Amino acid sequence: MKELRRKDRAITKEEAIALLSKAEYGVLSTVSENGKPYGVPLNFCIIDHCIYFHCAVKGQKIDNIKQNKSVSFCTVGNIKILPDEFGTKYESVIVSGEVEEVFDANKQMALEGLLYKYSPDYIDQGLKYIASLKEITRVFKITINKLSGKARK
Repeated sequence: MKELRRKDRAITKEEAIALLSKAEYGVLSTVSENGKPYGVPLNFCIIDHCIYFHCAVKGQKIDNIKQNKSVSFCTVGNIKILPDEFGTKYESVIVSGEVEEVFDANKQMALEGLLYKYSPDYIDQGLKYIASLKEITRVFKITINKLSGKARK
């Protein structure tokens, strides 16, 4: 990944991790076997500076991940269009990393991380939901190799 062009808009690593943690969704970008890009929005959580997401047992992103573990992931937050300035206030983070499937205790940890992030008022029901669908759900972890964030505030 190249250096940020607008260094004056760079945010710190800590600010970027905080933005990732509070973002409602992100976009995972993969590459197919024939070199075609594929981006898909998804829910995720951050645990120990890694990104975790869940999905069905089959699909395009899984096919792409099988043949190329390198991915990009991005989030955008606090957007406000500034029509009179022909610009936008925003904050964003871009991650590049390696993705791998997780199992057993790590899978449970990630599913609970998603539960605590998205449904904190429904923990008991959520744990039952996880147990009922765990076998037909796959969970993946992105190990962050590079992270950059920027904002126009």
